[in-house]
Amino acid sequence: MISKRLAKYLFFGTFLGVLLIPAAAFAADAAPAVAAVSMGAAIKTLGAALAMGMSALGAGWAQARIGSAGQGTLAERPEERVFVLTLTALPEVIALLGFVMAIILNG
Repeated sequence: MISKRLAKYLFFGTFLGVLLIPAAAFAADAAPAVAAVSMGAAIKTLGAALAMGMSALGAGWAQARIGSAGQGTLAERPEERVFVLTLTALPEVIALLGFVMAIILNG
């Protein structure tokens, strides 16, 4: 078991790495000329990001709840494993629908 201080450092290090690596990748390919972006395109991109992000968060939350309940069900009735696996896989459809909506918006 790791200490709370080490866990905090690992979390913030990972969080900063996730933020800084894409920024460095985009900075390396930056074009010298600044391209104008319309407000409509920016709002469509923001909508696509929100669709993907919120659907992924919702799917993760639902899968956590279903997974913990499914473990309890499997402990008591192992013959229900197909039903529990089906219920565990269903929230992934939410994330897939968010991904499809993001593609449609950026289309």
